[in-house]
Amino acid sequence: MTKKSPRVGASLAVLAAMAVGVAGCSSSSTASGTGSSKGPVQVTVWHYWDGNNGDTFSAMAKAYESAHAGTTLKLVNIPGADLLTKLQAAATSRTLPDVVIGDLVTVPRMAKTGAAVDLKSLIPASTWSDIYPEMLKFGQQGGKQISIPVSANTLAWMFNKDDFAKAGINPASPPATWEDLKTACATIKAKTGKPGFELFTQPGTDGEGVTWNFQVSLWQAGGQFLTDDNTKAAFNSEAGKKALGFWVDLVKSGCSPLGPWGEFEKGKAVSAQEGSWMAGIWKPKPPFNFGVAAIPHPADGQAATNMGGEQAVVFAADKAKQKAAADFLTWFDDPVQSTSWSEKTGFLPVRKAVADSAAYKDFVATQLPELQPFVDALPTAHARPATPLYPQVSLAFAKQVEQALHGKAVDQALADAETQVNGILAGQ
Repeated sequence: MTKKSPRVGASLAVLAAMAVGVAGCSSSSTASGTGSSKGPVQVTVWHYWDGNNGDTFSAMAKAYESAHAGTTLKLVNIPGADLLTKLQAAATSRTLPDVVIGDLVTVPRMAKTGAAVDLKSLIPASTWSDIYPEMLKFGQQGGKQISIPVSANTLAWMFNKDDFAKAGINPASPPATWEDLKTACATIKAKTGKPGFELFTQPGTDGEGVTWNFQVSLWQAGGQFLTDDNTKAAFNSEAGKKALGFWVDLVKSGCSPLGPWGEFEKGKAVSAQEGSWMAGIWKPKPPFNFGVAAIPHPADGQAATNMGGEQAVVFAADKAKQKAAADFLTWFDDPVQSTSWSEKTGFLPVRKAVADSAAYKDFVATQLPELQPFVDALPTAHARPATPLYPQVSLAFAKQVEQALHGKAVDQALADAETQVNGILAGQ
């Protein structure tokens, strides 16, 4: 699971080669080709979970094997930074694994292999209908559903309760709108000397930290990042200008510092948009007394957040392996397993029935109440554009946001970003 910005992986140029490398190829363990094999079935699953997440996944795989005689799961841990590169190598050598679980933004690039299996008819309709619709967009490729969500996370607003109290702000009733936030920032600065709200202001090597945080403001203002078909930029709009203007105002007023990300986590800034994983990370030994709430939105706007998480893609060419893989993923996303997985890992549920269940709500309320605002944000979470060109788009956009924060006119920054992004999407 990513911490500050979702993984963007290998370059499109490398991954595009997969489509050639896998033409007519089959899975590494599909000696029977595309026919249905008989007898025991082994499903090879690549994933990058480690630590508690990896241990929990391994235990669940063993539980599945115990309850499903004839199916074995071979789990292979691949570091997240290497996953797409190794997938390309496997595609070229025709040794693709049966299942790959990776960051949801990498699904469109996995689709470039041309070998991803359409899961639409292999997973029950009752499962698909209960998954948050926005999560499914990453796997909607060419009329097919090539991935299924297996974990989720969202962004919410985390703040230092003690600093709020020093500024005379009731931590139990934090600012709810952009306008309230600006006012609170001025008071916080005067009373504590600290900036009130940290923004992600430096693109770094991939830009995604800036982009995925900014998209929240854009959606809150009623905007859209790309067109519905992901072929052109849509952010150069009145909503886009409003959102970027809001960020610029925060910087100019001293509410948000320019510099490397991490000031809030060090206690040097009073609040920030943070991922749901932080609730679990900080629970055992919090750096300060923190609270969590919905991200402030414009008074005339709407609640919105971004989503992250992992999704599973099936590459098995053998029909028996496809069925076994789909059966395992259906079992994994079943409410019983999904609830257990979410409770043990801190990931958010991918199914509405789990998030709304009394059992899960009771777990959150008694064990990790700080997680509830992140769960509440699930219905308002948006999907980032499901295009294999997204990494290049994200970086180009983030660089223009950075320039606007350093003084470039908002209209010009968005216009330049639009030109660059449209060029990328047009293959220029």
